[in-house]
Amino acid sequence: MLKQSTALAGLILGLGLAAPAIAQDEPEATAETTEETTAEIETAGDLTAETVIATVDGVEITLGQMIIAKSQLPQQYQSLPADVLFDGVLTQLIQQQALAATMTDEPARVTIALENQRRSLMAGEALTAFLEDAVSEEAIRAAYDEAFSEAGGALEYNASHILVPTQEDAADVIARLEAGEEFAALAQELSEDPGSGANGGGLGWFGAGMMVEPFQAAVETLEVGEVSGPVESQFGWHVILLNETREQEPPAFEEVAGDIEAQLQEEAINTYLTELTEGAEVDQPEPGTYPAEVLNDLTLLEE
Repeated sequence: MLKQSTALAGLILGLGLAAPAIAQDEPEATAETTEETTAEIETAGDLTAETVIATVDGVEITLGQMIIAKSQLPQQYQSLPADVLFDGVLTQLIQQQALAATMTDEPARVTIALENQRRSLMAGEALTAFLEDAVSEEAIRAAYDEAFSEAGGALEYNASHILVPTQEDAADVIARLEAGEEFAALAQELSEDPGSGANGGGLGWFGAGMMVEPFQAAVETLEVGEVSGPVESQFGWHVILLNETREQEPPAFEEVAGDIEAQLQEEAINTYLTELTEGAEVDQPEPGTYPAEVLNDLTLLEE
């Protein structure tokens, strides 16, 4: 039954927005637009959420209800022209009210869904109000300073390598380098790493932990301009040349402020929720008291 209700709601939504001609004709046949409402619509500055746009058998449809309905439309509808949206949303609410009026009793599933929806909306409003003052600009700046105050001390490395299949091949490369051959030329000739080999072995800049461990450890022991001995990794044997080092620059505050704020907000929310729930009188069952599969029993909503 829940799936059926959802499908019907989608059908009504489709009728309301996919057929503007129906949206224009339908209100005249099923609802009244009062003279007072017409005057209010013509004077936009006088409109409020309580402004009655239409009635269906005496039941009011307000501008506030239309605004909420429009805000909850799927994204593909949001870019439609304003007049199409206005007429479509109004038609949707009129049709929904006409259908709802045919029900003499409110089903339990509707009552329960409304209770859940109200709880969720009120919780969202409370969370929004909490977040307005939960994280200040000063807190974001302090977190940035704490995270990146020592970032300038970290080193980045610019290295080149020649990848060969065996230790003997690596030893031959080192011998040719010691005999005066150019590292870049040998990388282009011998390296089995096609990406860096075509670039003379160059790997560009990387920080600590970005390369496989034996390779990274070897790079960090080299002086600028020094060539390593044979270094084995899961890819084969490397001969490494350290070209340059530099201190790592911390990211600009503006680049990471949003991420820091989101992290601080999440931490503040978790702390706040913990405080609220610990301060509340909560009576809940022990785990396993009820079978978890009961959540799948939709027949309970028919009782």
